[in-house]
Amino acid sequence: MSAPKATKRAAPTTSIATHTNDDIYIRDKSLCSELIGKLSFTEMIVFQMLGRMPSAAETAMIDACLVTLMEHGLTPSALATRLIYSSAPEAMQAGVAAGLMGVGSVFVGTMEGNAQLLLEIVEDPAGIEAAATRVAQEHRAARKPLPGFGHHLHKPDDPRPIRLFQLAEEHGQSGTYIAALKALSAAIDAVYGKHITINATGAIAAVLMDCGVPAEILRGFALITRCAGLVGHVREEQEKPSMRTIWETSEAAIPYDGTVPGA
Repeated sequence: MSAPKATKRAAPTTSIATHTNDDIYIRDKSLCSELIGKLSFTEMIVFQMLGRMPSAAETAMIDACLVTLMEHGLTPSALATRLIYSSAPEAMQAGVAAGLMGVGSVFVGTMEGNAQLLLEIVEDPAGIEAAATRVAQEHRAARKPLPGFGHHLHKPDDPRPIRLFQLAEEHGQSGTYIAALKALSAAIDAVYGKHITINATGAIAAVLMDCGVPAEILRGFALITRCAGLVGHVREEQEKPSMRTIWETSEAAIPYDGTVPGA
């Protein structure tokens, strides 16, 4: 029996960028004559990532989301950036990269988990309200965390979603996913018997999805804006070093509990 013929795979291609001797082209547009000075950074993000120009309303909402997520104070990602930068000041990128590694399922990156819930609710033939109730009941029964809900400081409500939803209404961008998130919020309050706030990442997931951003790339927007925020922490570390205080405070707060011979 002869061996089956190997299937020839198509050669990979890219649709993002190319260049000539006198210009650079991004998704078929001239960088020098059609993009520089014509697009804002937010518009360029959407164009480069998704291959289309966002509307003015989409740009305003995506920009608002980027502003919302840029800064969180001395959170794990900012602390990681400050510590690594102070250890290797010749490599700013190492400090920023360390902070970006902390954008995950607990801090900042929880929008992905929320997006999956919203997709499930929107696609359920039973309808948004029934689907939202089912999701809330399943999570409570399984004692699973609710991505996009809850905050240890902002009670009873996180002010950031309130502002984002106001802006979405003003720009005509309050669509299916924001409606699904609000339905889920109401269902959670009813099922859990208490109010649990929508947090910033939950709101941003709904807002970005109503702007046509696919769920699987949402965390990328968090990475973009947190990168800028972490550079700000590097700059403050240059001007007002805090690494040694963080280090010494940690040592004092977490004492050694073993036995030291001769002590």
